[in-house]
Amino acid sequence: MNISLMRNILRAGSLVFGGSSLFLLALPGTFLGLLNLDKSDALSWSMRMIGITVFALAGNMWNNANQSSEHRVSNVAKIMCVSAAGLGVLTLMAPAHLGWFSYLYAAIGFGFSLAYLVALLKK
Repeated sequence: MNISLMRNILRAGSLVFGGSSLFLLALPGTFLGLLNLDKSDALSWSMRMIGITVFALAGNMWNNANQSSEHRVSNVAKIMCVSAAGLGVLTLMAPAHLGWFSYLYAAIGFGFSLAYLVALLKK
């Protein structure tokens, strides 16, 4: 396992998730539109709820990247490897026409999942 690489991926992921959370909080309708989903008040509220949760996740990722315990860092990387892959899969399962943003968002999730996997397997 390459702990240094895991720490860097966690920090980078934290910045990406942090930006995504601010986007969800500030412009949920735009986000929904980019995913070709309905822009109802209920879905906009849901996006804001997800946004604040992702903000907390981003903060936890940043803090965990700075953990002194290598075991804990690797555990967080394992969780994020699965979660990032899940983000990619769920994005592609959206009940809407998949457009460029859907594919980009899924690719970001799969990219981070692959990066975590490489760091976990690398000697």
